[in-house]
Amino acid sequence: MWPTWLLVLLSLSLANGRQVGRCSLARQLYRYGMPYNELPDWLCLVEGESSFNTQAINPSNVDGSVDWGLFQINDRYWCKPADGRPSNDLCRLPCRLLLSNDIRYSIACAKYIRKQQGFSAWVAWNNRCQGVKPNVNHCFRRRHRNSG
Repeated sequence: MWPTWLLVLLSLSLANGRQVGRCSLARQLYRYGMPYNELPDWLCLVEGESSFNTQAINPSNVDGSVDWGLFQINDRYWCKPADGRPSNDLCRLPCRLLLSNDIRYSIACAKYIRKQQGFSAWVAWNNRCQGVKPNVNHCFRRRHRNSG
């Protein structure tokens, strides 16, 4: 059985989570240093992991760990859980920052995970992102207004 506080947090997160649009996320990822050619992989990964919800939480891992935020970053290895459970905390940040609508923390940690383990660190990428991925080109086209 899950601790009551975790179930409450999960239900609040699902109710109040901010959905980030595909193009908005693509531009933010690029702005914060993700290579353009990797953007389709990141969008596919985020769609599969959190459905673009900044406050997604998955408390149902078999080992008792919890996955946090857009990238569903695991607290056994990458962030520090508030309840004191053991963690390697390799991204050196509290897990709650991964639920922020300011996604710079999530992006920085995801970049670190990608550097250490590649995209295969994410189950959703392994299961969903091996074939056709989202095209992001339209997200970066400049819009021109007709004068007249």
